[in-house]
Amino acid sequence: MASHISYLILEAADWINIACNLTVRVHDNMNEDFFKASVGYLFKNKNGWPRFSGDNSLVNGFMRLGYSQSLARKRLAAGCSWMSIPGMEYTLNDLVKINTAKVFEVAYFEMMNEAASTPPSTGVLWNKFEKHLAKAVETTARGILFHLHHQDQNEPELICNLLSRGPVEKGADVTKSAMYFNMCMDGAGIGTVADSFAACEQRIERENKITWAALTRQLDLNWNDIDGEYIRQMMLHSERYCGGNTLADRWAVRISQLFSRLVREAVPLIRSLDPDYPDIQFIPGWFSWSNTLEFGSHVRATPNGRHNGEAISHGANPTFGFRKDGAVTAMANSIASIQPFYGNCAPLQLELDPQIAGTDEGVEKMVAMIRTILETGNTLLNINIIDKHKILEAHKDPSRYPDLVVRVTGFTAYFAMLSPEFRQLVVDRVLAVNGDDPSMPEMTASSGC
Repeated sequence: MASHISYLILEAADWINIACNLTVRVHDNMNEDFFKASVGYLFKNKNGWPRFSGDNSLVNGFMRLGYSQSLARKRLAAGCSWMSIPGMEYTLNDLVKINTAKVFEVAYFEMMNEAASTPPSTGVLWNKFEKHLAKAVETTARGILFHLHHQDQNEPELICNLLSRGPVEKGADVTKSAMYFNMCMDGAGIGTVADSFAACEQRIERENKITWAALTRQLDLNWNDIDGEYIRQMMLHSERYCGGNTLADRWAVRISQLFSRLVREAVPLIRSLDPDYPDIQFIPGWFSWSNTLEFGSHVRATPNGRHNGEAISHGANPTFGFRKDGAVTAMANSIASIQPFYGNCAPLQLELDPQIAGTDEGVEKMVAMIRTILETGNTLLNINIIDKHKILEAHKDPSRYPDLVVRVTGFTAYFAMLSPEFRQLVVDRVLAVNGDDPSMPEMTASSGC
């Protein structure tokens, strides 16, 4: 599919050299020259573009909804994390998020409130989590239906109406006349939840290091009780999501499979409630966008060592600082294993040292790595190439680096224009890759953790 226009787009983006959001689609018959050229621009400008989507995973996933391969291949990257068929689909894909960390909090404290009659365990906690996640998914599905019914009265989709098939022909807003309604539901916080389940299973049930009651007291006091920091570090250093076939990795797969099942089960429910949308689909994904701070501010301390109000994990990525070597292979495999596979994305975010970007050999290696990551089942790959010292200096005084562009999440932005909180999120990711994450101090052998 590469053509002269494909190269012109890359050249134009290089010429203006600003924040942009180009996506290169990696497929079986990929034009190798174009592939290398795109990686070359990623290395040259270090502005977080282009990113790379996995054609096979996205196409095959969309076909599971009953659509043809030819229709699936018409879907394009349309924003931070989602795909859409130009002029044919109405999706809302980047707007709908379910904070699974909050769902976990509700389930956990409900379980502890009933501890006198039902002894707490990860099995009981899982049943509570499933119950409340089902409520969250159904509420979200009903909310989407409400939006479809009333958006034309609230804020008509003027641009979509002009550019889509249906509105003019039917004389109705795109929310009433689109050819396909494929509504996305993204889960957020999978790393926080998987690490919390794993920490409870490992430290309480397998090792008997702490009791449920003692842990709950620490969560209530935000780890500020006697030995609170010691216990927090013990929970923090349990087996983590994206560590490579860890206890938390297995919990993450289970969580993702549950979430996908519940989202798909919402389809017949909503269709039965409303005959106006007989073909509506709900598509699961994992993506927090920039909601990690806002979502985290509403979640109490969690068993994985997270403090009250701290950000939840970013997208499908692990909690910051999960492993000091970056562990690209382990992380890529873990994120591939939790992909919902219905045509929506659970992006992988990589922070790479700029030393990799200096040679032709570096381009070849990056092309091979991107292809391998996407062939394992990942759907979308976002890459930052940032110098640790430069990002730290820019964080101290953003005015000194007005042209520094970083990939924040699904979008790129000028670092100086981000809020201090968002700058800190980017800095934390870069430091974690370089082994400098302050939230993960070294543990000594005498710690007993």
